[in-house]
Amino acid sequence: MLQSYNHCVESEQFSELLQSRRSVRDFRPDPISEDVWQAILNDARHCPSWSNTRPYCLAVATGEGLERLRSAYVQAFDRSLPLQRASALGKLKALATGKLPDADFPTWRPYPPGLKERSVQVGKALFGHIGIARGDQDAREAHNRRNCEFFGAPLVVWVFVHSDLMPFAAQDAGLMEQTLMLAAAARGVGSCALGVLATWRGLVDAEFQVPKDYKLITGIAFGYPSDAHVNDFRAEHPPIELAPAKEVGSVG
Repeated sequence: MLQSYNHCVESEQFSELLQSRRSVRDFRPDPISEDVWQAILNDARHCPSWSNTRPYCLAVATGEGLERLRSAYVQAFDRSLPLQRASALGKLKALATGKLPDADFPTWRPYPPGLKERSVQVGKALFGHIGIARGDQDAREAHNRRNCEFFGAPLVVWVFVHSDLMPFAAQDAGLMEQTLMLAAAARGVGSCALGVLATWRGLVDAEFQVPKDYKLITGIAFGYPSDAHVNDFRAEHPPIELAPAKEVGSVG
């Protein structure tokens, strides 16, 4: 009973930690010490997974390797700009001719109806916060390029999931990623999930020996937040959508 009571008392601290975590979009160059990073990984290994299979692996880059990847991603982003500016039809043609980036999962697929509105809403809020006008394409592309610069983070992880246990591998990876980011936040380390990094698989393969059955699904940047204005941005977090129960006796 005492252990349960202590958990209840500590729940307020957990809620405070959870609600204070946000996406950091500008990092200081200060490295994360090996002791701190290992403590973060040690916490994250305690997350649940499907039948305890842990169907994911991480590629962790720092130092010179990270700088090579940062440069390679920026170059890949710049080469892709003509395609990014293309119409939906142009992208379909690129897909048909095999000219899209070498992603394991398509990252440029349109958002489904009902979800696109949420993406548009947070995009408008973020660009408004940092003063980028709707029609300023150059400024928008410069901001998007910062994703491929990892926002200056000193440590970045790439997350791979086992292709033969999908979609459960993706579910388990998400549990691990959230645990990893909360463990980092508990130690004053910021983070930002970077799904765009999954657009280019070959860049990571040039630096790491990733098992062939594992597919690149996302990346996460880690580091200490700077005082940049962009880090004051907070996205809205509406209540979780709940499916309504059917009436008793209803058909279909």
